[in-house]
Amino acid sequence: HPRQVQVPPRPAGESAGVTVCASERIVVLAVLCSLALLYVAAGGMLVRAGRDWLAGRRGREQARRHSRSYLWRRRVVLAMAAAGVVCMAYGYFIEPGWLEVTRVRVASDRLGGAARPVRIVQISDIHCEACAGPVEELPDIVAGIKPDVIVFTGDAINKREAAGRFRRCMSRLAAIAPTLAVRGNWDTDYFPDVDVFGGTGVEQLEGRAVKLTVAGADVWFAGAAAHSEDDISTALDSAPDGACKVLLCHYPDPILEVAARGDVDLQLSGHIHGGQIALPFYGAMVTLARHGKRFERGLYRVGPTSLYVSRGIGMDGGRAPRVRFCSRPERTLIELAPAPAAAFAPATAEKTR
Repeated sequence: HPRQVQVPPRPAGESAGVTVCASERIVVLAVLCSLALLYVAAGGMLVRAGRDWLAGRRGREQARRHSRSYLWRRRVVLAMAAAGVVCMAYGYFIEPGWLEVTRVRVASDRLGGAARPVRIVQISDIHCEACAGPVEELPDIVAGIKPDVIVFTGDAINKREAAGRFRRCMSRLAAIAPTLAVRGNWDTDYFPDVDVFGGTGVEQLEGRAVKLTVAGADVWFAGAAAHSEDDISTALDSAPDGACKVLLCHYPDPILEVAARGDVDLQLSGHIHGGQIALPFYGAMVTLARHGKRFERGLYRVGPTSLYVSRGIGMDGGRAPRVRFCSRPERTLIELAPAPAAAFAPATAEKTR
């Protein structure tokens, strides 16, 4: 079920942005140090075993080294080291392309008159590369979901050369259903001069809202680019009072201010990638978000507003590791249904590959 979250208000003057908190630094440092110690120990044991084998030693020292306790320790350390290699290979070769469709249902008391739930497909953080990747099969997967609306919540490309591949993908998506988009921090910070949506049929929301009528109900979609928090209020205020409102915002950070308005049904965000590298039973190691792990992935309920944070599709560019672990790429189908007939439903995942 959506997690009920209460967090302290944001200090005056603080804005959303890419930050790494002290606890995240500690977790990353602890994991890296543990891995270093593990592989140093495994390497030392392998070297010692090789030397003993080559020298053909006999006697008391060899018997001590090859005692049962030492052999047990060596097997455990080498097994852990081998498991680490398998996990790294999985994170590099398998999980980044293991696509998932996540389905959630959210209720809105402002959606009266709708004959059925409004089917919204959220796509986020494609981080398109110049080479082929998951983006090639994305339109076919989305078409199979039969959405009423498609939304993209930012971070289009990692390299300028990938703009053409991204535009082709967007054009195919726009041919499936009305497609709305906002820019993420990669789009505004690294490629502000690249028009990734031009000529695709995608409607870009920059501080404004548009109305779509689906299944007999009007839904207003508002949006603002990353680092444009002032545009959020402008966009939401452009929709009429009492309307069903869905906000597209790359960062999940503004959720407290959005929920405090009391007139927003759903906020759709991305940016965090579910951590991209997550630990079992712990979750994201790094979020690069103001609220840290509080809104790291999935469905949340903050006051009257639902928030869905997508794990995204691609991987960060630059110096970030090109791996995913325990954070599969996803496309999300959100069924926005009239209340009270549709209670908030748990998130479910449908494997597509």
